[in-house]
Amino acid sequence: MLHIVQRDGVVARRDHPELAGAMARLVRDGVLAPVLPGVYGPPRATKDVRLAALGRWAPDAVVVGRTAAQLTYWPDLGGEQVECALRWEREPQHGFRFSRRRIPPELVVRRRWLQVTSPALTALDLSSELGGDPVDQALRTRAATLAGLWDAVRLTPARHGNQDRRRLLLDSRDQPWSAAERLAHRLLRQSRVKGWRGNHPVTIDGQRYFLDIAFPAQRLVVEIDGRLHEDDANLFESDRWRQNALVGQGWTVLRFTWRMLQGHPEQFVETVRAEVRAKGSAS
Repeated sequence: MLHIVQRDGVVARRDHPELAGAMARLVRDGVLAPVLPGVYGPPRATKDVRLAALGRWAPDAVVVGRTAAQLTYWPDLGGEQVECALRWEREPQHGFRFSRRRIPPELVVRRRWLQVTSPALTALDLSSELGGDPVDQALRTRAATLAGLWDAVRLTPARHGNQDRRRLLLDSRDQPWSAAERLAHRLLRQSRVKGWRGNHPVTIDGQRYFLDIAFPAQRLVVEIDGRLHEDDANLFESDRWRQNALVGQGWTVLRFTWRMLQGHPEQFVETVRAEVRAKGSAS
C-alpha cells in the first residue's frame, strides 16, 4: 500500500476503496494522517503534499492568491496556506483557505496537475492585500502584460474592488517594475514632464538593458534605486556595470533612491527637468 502513497505523497480513499481498512490502520498507527477528507499523506504534510491532496480531493479547484503566485511567477512570496477557489462551500480544513468563486477559464493555467489563476489575475487579486507590488512583479518578470491585466479586469466585471484595480492599472500605464519606479512615474506625470519612457530597452555591445526611466531624445536615463538595491549586493554591482556601459555610449545617468523620492519629490522633478532642458539646449 505504501508504494501508492510514495508516487505523489498522498492516497485518496475513493481511488482505492479496497484499501480503506488498510488506510484506517495506517492512520491509527500514525503512518498516515488525513490531509483532506478522504485523502491521506504523511504526518506533518508539506505544502507540496497539500497541493497534491487538493488535486485528488477537488480536481475542479483553482489555486488562487499567494499560492498561485508561488506556482507561477513569484516563488519567493511568503505564505504557507494553500489558497484555492471552489464552486461549492466546503468546511474549513487545516492548512487550506477556501473561497467560493467561479473563475473564467481564460484566466486559468495549468501547473503540474493543478488549475491555477493566471499571473495577470493573481497579481490583481493580491493587489488588494499587497498594493502595487504584485503587479510590478508580474510586469518585471514578464509573466503578465499590461494588456493582459486589463483583460483580467474585463473578464471579471462584477467583482468588488474593481474600481481600485482599474486605478492601479492606470497608475501602471508606464509599466513600473517596483514601487519606487511607480512613485517616480507618478511624480513626472503630475509635473507634466514629457518625453520619457519606463523600462526602455537599449542594447550595448550585445547586452540588453532596460532603463528605469529614459529620455531617448536627450540620451538621459533616470535610475531609481528601490528597496531591492538596499539588500542585494549583486544588484548593486550590476547597476554600476550598466551605468558604466551607458556613460560609455554617451548617456547621462541620474540616480535617485526611494527615500529621495519620498522625502524630496519636488527636488527630484526639478533635477530631472533641468537636465532635460540642458541636454535639449546642447543638442
